[in-house]
Amino acid sequence: MSALFFLEVTNMRIDKFLKASRIIKRRTVAKEACEGGRVDVNGRPAKPGADLKVGDIIELRFGSSTLRVRVKELKENPRKEDADSLYEAVERV
Repeated sequence: MSALFFLEVTNMRIDKFLKASRIIKRRTVAKEACEGGRVDVNGRPAKPGADLKVGDIIELRFGSSTLRVRVKELKENPRKEDADSLYEAVERV
């Protein structure tokens, strides 16, 4: 007999969230983006281990474009179909 346990996630590392939400394809690339100063959380530069909470605003800079999203939900391993439900785009420039 097996039992499934679902724990509510209250915070998550930024690099893990970027990968889980599929905003960035690989966690190592997300880590490099944070270390390179291209990711802010709530207006402050984010290190890869920075904790996220629901409601936080993430700003990502890729070349000349910027993406700003609000964290809606935190899940450890979301299905591919559910990945975009973890955030909502606030602004894309």
